[in-house]
Amino acid sequence: MRILIILTLLVATAGCTRWSLDRNLNNAYRSYERGDCADVMLQLSKAERRSRSRQYLQPEISLLRGQCLERQSLFVDAAQTYQFIISRFPTSEYAFRAKARLETLQQLGRIDASATRTSAAPL
Repeated sequence: MRILIILTLLVATAGCTRWSLDRNLNNAYRSYERGDCADVMLQLSKAERRSRSRQYLQPEISLLRGQCLERQSLFVDAAQTYQFIISRFPTSEYAFRAKARLETLQQLGRIDASATRTSAAPL
């Protein structure tokens, strides 16, 4: 009986963690729509801490971070964030989006071609 209770508590805790992670991501998207990049960064940091065991969420978190950096006119930082996504998650949907954002930044003259060739720092 004790084992059943312990297992139930473990499952409930895991579900709560996923729920709070989803809540932080949803709050980040809402803040992005409002243009509040400070809150976006806060919510993404919270989500990132909760998603360490769920690496499949990292490219989504990083892409939204890059978009917010663009809004703040931190184009080189955004480009490096996009390059991180491309190098770390090359087959993901978010890598495709990151490549498109890099091309757009180049076409708008926000970054030069050398900024996209920098590699992400190893973890």
